[in-house]
Amino acid sequence: MFARGETIIQLMERLAPKYYAVEGDKIGLQVGSVAREVRRVLVALDVTPAVVEEAGELGAELIIAHHAVIYRPLAHLRTDTPAGALAANLLRKDIAVYISHTNLDTAEGGMNDWMAEALGLNGRDVLEEVHTDKLFKLVVFVPESHQDKVRAALFAAGAGWIGNYSHCSFNTEGTGTFLPREGSQPFIGQQGKLESAAEIRIETVVPQSVRKAVISAMLKAHPYEEVAYDLYSMDLKGRSFGLGRVGLLPTPETLDEFAERVKRAFDVPFVRVVGDGSRQIRKVAVLGGSGARYIRHASFAGADVLVTGDIDYHTAHDAEVAGLALVDPGHNAEKIMKPKTAEWLQEQLKGKGYATEVFASKVNTEPFKLR
Repeated sequence: MFARGETIIQLMERLAPKYYAVEGDKIGLQVGSVAREVRRVLVALDVTPAVVEEAGELGAELIIAHHAVIYRPLAHLRTDTPAGALAANLLRKDIAVYISHTNLDTAEGGMNDWMAEALGLNGRDVLEEVHTDKLFKLVVFVPESHQDKVRAALFAAGAGWIGNYSHCSFNTEGTGTFLPREGSQPFIGQQGKLESAAEIRIETVVPQSVRKAVISAMLKAHPYEEVAYDLYSMDLKGRSFGLGRVGLLPTPETLDEFAERVKRAFDVPFVRVVGDGSRQIRKVAVLGGSGARYIRHASFAGADVLVTGDIDYHTAHDAEVAGLALVDPGHNAEKIMKPKTAEWLQEQLKGKGYATEVFASKVNTEPFKLR
């Protein structure tokens, strides 16, 4: 059995929900349709003509990419322009394109965590907050006989976390009353007779990111035909998600040594470095893509060095004056997402019994060459 395209997108949005994206970012389905079974998926950093050819040869019906294939507004769709020809080729080959960009950057276990892990950083924090997981209080009334089953379902779905404590709930004994009407199939009592039942009021905290999953799990575990529950918005801050990561190297090393670490981590032939090669590096900020505007964020976080791409001349001077070292491995360092995303998605599909295969693109989309 092959997964439908909609199912694959739903899985991707568990890893990188759309609401994690920076406002205005071009994400989601950009070309084609996912309303069909998908036998093969290709994960790519960029959607270039070579990547489209690779997908066609592979027999992939869906490309999941990091960078948008339609980024700037199109005034027309002429096939004698590069953008138009690319879109026409995708449609001709019946290949859909789905984009996961800053939402994948922001996600826990996404782009910036992969980059931080590759550098061996410990004790990671977010560089710039983009999204805070809103908190809700869930209250549900359960017969005493099913309280353990319902609580277990709530916790397994992600409810009950307060800081580093899991399985948090408050439970109160009470009596519920109800009168089953015509057409009902009551778990307790009978139609037309006022009933009372010993029940437990279970209260627990639910983050917005897992709210739907928690409610669904609760309803499946609850024995009642009609479940009595309340969901309250809380004026409390949940977990923060954002761009970039800040963490510590296991042991200090010189900037020159660290630059070599970056080259190995991201499999790049060279890096551009700003700063004294002999200075000691311990606290590192890393941000995939173009991170020139995050100089102040890295400095404020106390980082010794910022690892990011597309650093311009004047930004390099600003960082130097501020005492912040820079290591620029290029924007293409984000290619780390190809095998990581493919591996994660394949595992999810396999776990659900789907035969759909996921491949990491082998096309090198780095446009720059050294001479």
